[in-house]
Amino acid sequence: MQPPAQDHSTYFEQLYARSDDPYGVHQRWYEARKRALLLASLLRPRYGRAYEPGCGAAGLSEALAPRCAHLLASDFCPSAVSAARARLAHLPQVQVALHTLPQQWPHAQGPFDLIVLSEIGYFMSPAAWQQVAQACAASLSDDGELVACDWRHDFAQRTQSTPQVHATLGALGLHRHVLHEEADFVLQLWSRDARSSAQREGIRAA
Repeated sequence: MQPPAQDHSTYFEQLYARSDDPYGVHQRWYEARKRALLLASLLRPRYGRAYEPGCGAAGLSEALAPRCAHLLASDFCPSAVSAARARLAHLPQVQVALHTLPQQWPHAQGPFDLIVLSEIGYFMSPAAWQQVAQACAASLSDDGELVACDWRHDFAQRTQSTPQVHATLGALGLHRHVLHEEADFVLQLWSRDARSSAQREGIRAA
């Protein structure tokens, strides 16, 4: 998670004090299925460098790691970072860092072939999220992919609607390849490369 317009650091620290998996990402079928859909939406089987900010309990990080030569996962909550490091310690290609966005966006560690923004945008102010979006655009490799997956319903800590979060990313001028909408979440993928997965493999002409 990332800090919203108002500082909710204490809120998240209290969540992780009660459990190292406060959202049940390692236990719920809903979460496992959502991860599988996100992984299936990716246009390539492997990525060189990937970045997942707001990694939380690292359920998605753990699933992404086998497809990445290097994965940088981060969170602004120290307790979440500790939980993620413990969960991912057996994966040498994964680095877990303490980052507050947008101030500590890891420009120096890019460019990234894949950036995954899973359920973090609505915890941030519109201005801060716009800075994150611009950082994504500046950090993507020439054929890099940007993925966003977000809960659609209201909750007390929300600072933006999910349509607002995705509209900001959609305005970056990237090519949208995936739009998956369900009652509870929406998933989108954009890329600098306009070619579809089939075109990249020569199944149909570019």
